[in-house]
Amino acid sequence: MSALKDKVCLVTGAGSGIGTATAVTLAAEGAVTVLVGRRRGLLDEVAATIAAAGGTAHVAPAAVDDPAQVSSLVDGVRERVGPVDVLVNVAGVSSKARNAQWLSDDDWDHVLRVNLSGVFALTRAVLPDMLARGTGTVITVSSIAAVRPGLLSGPAYGAAKAGVVNFMNYLNASYRNEGIRATSILPGEVDTPILDNRPKPPSEQERATMLRAEDVAAAVLLAASLPQRAVVEELLINPTHQRDLSGDIEASRWAGAPDAVRPDGRTSPAAEEPRLI
Repeated sequence: MSALKDKVCLVTGAGSGIGTATAVTLAAEGAVTVLVGRRRGLLDEVAATIAAAGGTAHVAPAAVDDPAQVSSLVDGVRERVGPVDVLVNVAGVSSKARNAQWLSDDDWDHVLRVNLSGVFALTRAVLPDMLARGTGTVITVSSIAAVRPGLLSGPAYGAAKAGVVNFMNYLNASYRNEGIRATSILPGEVDTPILDNRPKPPSEQERATMLRAEDVAAAVLLAASLPQRAVVEELLINPTHQRDLSGDIEASRWAGAPDAVRPDGRTSPAAEEPRLI
């Protein structure tokens, strides 16, 4: 029998990319999955896929950067299917501007609110039930940007992803002897929709060498399904092939810059709504 059979696994960012792959993977192991994201339509599609494969999924639309919604979400899950056994934080957002000179206060705040504060709010909400039962797992998908920051990811995204690694370490330091374990997963480039928001979106050929969402989901499954006596504290996973990023970095340097300072004389890419995953 799978270690995740009938375990309540809450996955954020479940409407696309890594979140979808993770939810499908955990459900295939017998977990009761709770799909969290902003867009109900996408969550319903994922739930239908899981159900068609014989799994169990519950749709729970919510914005992770709203503490009130997070609190209501966890209360609702408890009433509907029981307390959360495994929390998987996948939801994330990036900014269009990647150069600190051009990054606005609003973009900085938004990226940290979703990628860092949202993880804190959800963990805080599920922690009392986990501590009361003496068991629980919190897994957060961070990024290679946490340890290798730069223009490719931008200052806000890298800072937020480093922050969640620190927070997972805090959980292990503070609660491991009370049955809580926490994992940070730091992927390199993954072919997901969030790449479309980059100043220079990768080509299909470039995406072909990247990690797949299913690769990261497999890492989540490892951390979630090991016996409770074992904790994967940190896991860094990269594409085997390392591509030339110089063009991507240069595009990131000037995205959002005032037209007057751009060396190529082109109009700066228009500001776009950040893409959530």
